[in-house]
Amino acid sequence: MEKVLIVDDSLAQSAQLKSILEDEYDITVAHSAEDGLRWARDEHFSLILLDVVMPGMDGFTLLKKLQEEIITQSVPVILITSLSSVADEQRGLILGAVDYITKPFAPLIVKARVNTHVKLYRYRRQIEQQSMTDQLTGIANRRRYEQYRAEKWGEAVRLRVPISLCMFDIDRFKVYNDTFGHPAGDKVISAVAQTAAAHLQRSTDFLARYGGEEFVAVVMGDPSQQIFGHLQKIRQEVENLHIPHDPSVSQWITVSIGGVTVIPELGSDYGFYLKIADTMLYDAKKNGRNRVVWADERLTQMWEKASFH
Repeated sequence: MEKVLIVDDSLAQSAQLKSILEDEYDITVAHSAEDGLRWARDEHFSLILLDVVMPGMDGFTLLKKLQEEIITQSVPVILITSLSSVADEQRGLILGAVDYITKPFAPLIVKARVNTHVKLYRYRRQIEQQSMTDQLTGIANRRRYEQYRAEKWGEAVRLRVPISLCMFDIDRFKVYNDTFGHPAGDKVISAVAQTAAAHLQRSTDFLARYGGEEFVAVVMGDPSQQIFGHLQKIRQEVENLHIPHDPSVSQWITVSIGGVTVIPELGSDYGFYLKIADTMLYDAKKNGRNRVVWADERLTQMWEKASFH
């Protein structure tokens, strides 16, 4: 059931709107703009019904705040108003509202407009999801990664928590492709992606296909020793798939992993630390492959002593 947020200081008015919509939607009611903003940040709503005239922060101010925040700016907002001025309507639409509902409410009109905008939002989400997903592996693509890393880097700076940037690369993949063909290579890429994704399922974990046979992961909250150990398990799980490689170079398909853990400060450059992660990956491949090389919070290297078969 799609979730709808009603932000209205009037108990009678919000109760009436809830009674009109609650058969089809999961309704949350906030009786102040401040509470509405908190709900909108903490939950995923498909639509917000927002009263224009409220004490303290009015609907126009809340609408502006919702449009300024990444997590809420895509949620459609219908303004509720008894104001009939064209200037007020224009102001709301300029600020980002998708529609108006005027008081007193006509239930059929309320339902029709809410249904229309929820359907449009659902359709837009499906299109966005497709555009952010790598079609071969089903994990996030490079575009989604660029969006996500910008959000989480800012969050790590604000909260002063560790964030780890990680690069994966399938070892000697060109040789595999040349030996077994591209369809087989695609299956290997997909298998590695699914194996890594199975171990990166928390809300603070993110995995994307970076390009070709390379993947990138962003993990928040874990200290370097913990994420270093976790990625060693992923490396071992890929090897345990026992996908035969060209015997002239390796027995099984393996991955090399490099990364860095940092507690970023205001002004810290994400690109600088991504280059460090890439350097750690280079060192892992240069020194035997099938291993994890990591830079901790002090940029001290940690090396996995991998066993080879």
